[in-house]
Amino acid sequence: MRFIKPSTAAILLAFTLHTTAHAAPDPRAQAEIAHLLDYVATPRCQFDRNGSWHDGAEARSHLQQKYDYLVKRKLVTDAESFIARAATESSMSGKPYQVKCGSGKPVASATYLKEELQRFRKRAPK
Repeated sequence: MRFIKPSTAAILLAFTLHTTAHAAPDPRAQAEIAHLLDYVATPRCQFDRNGSWHDGAEARSHLQQKYDYLVKRKLVTDAESFIARAATESSMSGKPYQVKCGSGKPVASATYLKEELQRFRKRAPK
């Protein structure tokens, strides 16, 4: 009977855990992320990225591109990881994103999206 070397077993286990831990978002998470992307596109809101304000449609497009990139690399597993990895700060400059709606003060995009995620989950059927 042949046995796998401990080092080979460790590598296989690490690979299995890595691919399992970084699976694509499930349907519920995909629906939550889609909702957040649509929420960013609210016409009365603007999105600050690297010191420039963009309308909601531009913000949605930008975050969609970042999301698609991260999904291909299996780096988004749920709405929280989407917010943290795609919608919190610029991956180029590290500057935080902000959202401003109407005449309100700018708020961190992470806060804005986390609050909406909680409202969305409360409304979602169980």
